[in-house]
Amino acid sequence: MVNYIEASSAPPKNTGAIRLYDAQAFEGMRRACQLTARCLDALADIVKPGLLTDEIDRFVFDFGMDHGAFPATLNYRGYTKSTCTSINHVVCHGIPNDKPLREGDIVNIDVTFVLDGWHGDSSRMYPVGTIKRAAERLLEVTYESLMRGISAVRPGARTGAIGEAIQTYAEAERCSVVRDFCGHGVGRLFHDSPNILHYGRANEGPELREGMIFTIEPMINLGRPHVKVLADGWTAVTRDRSLSAQYEHTVGVTAEGCEIFTLSPGGLDRPGLPPLAR
Repeated sequence: MVNYIEASSAPPKNTGAIRLYDAQAFEGMRRACQLTARCLDALADIVKPGLLTDEIDRFVFDFGMDHGAFPATLNYRGYTKSTCTSINHVVCHGIPNDKPLREGDIVNIDVTFVLDGWHGDSSRMYPVGTIKRAAERLLEVTYESLMRGISAVRPGARTGAIGEAIQTYAEAERCSVVRDFCGHGVGRLFHDSPNILHYGRANEGPELREGMIFTIEPMINLGRPHVKVLADGWTAVTRDRSLSAQYEHTVGVTAEGCEIFTLSPGGLDRPGLPPLAR
């Protein structure tokens, strides 16, 4: 039995009920998510061979502080960084450190800012210098998987429609979908109900209703879908060491379909395509 609750009357913790947000909440999420998108845009200018992922982390922290926001990951469940930087075969939750990026790497940078109590959550892939065609294609497939999942969002559909759209496309492109991690409700809480699986069937999962807000963040592998978490308790890698990629947007369900809160102002989140006119 799935319970839905007006977000304004819900307790400040994840109870398993799905929150339905009003127009004022949507506006708060727009502001937080656009700040995150602007930070991710700015990172496009600095991601180059030789850059330390710790420098990325400092950039994210400073960007947030300069705009009155706080990185949600900092001190979250013992995590000590302001962002996650996941390189090549790292699926997610890569911890920034003092190792430099290398020519040909691909790196996912995951940023969540808390602005006025609202969480703006998004991640993108960045090519480091010139990357191989296999890596370039993985980025394209992963981004298209995300957008196909988003296109399935509308009132009356089920969360399984999102997963089916992603899985059907990614597997047709001879890639695999990671099943160990999923999208999630977001708003006043960093992680809330429902879980958004990136695989499944259209008739499965909770019904989507106007006012829901959640992330869609598929992780797509060139090899098999299996992952393992390293001894640090955070870093997830592909078991076969194949390349992995991830794109993430935060969306809100509207009467007509959905609104993407974390769209890049400059179109910089679209791999292999030129930026949109500013």
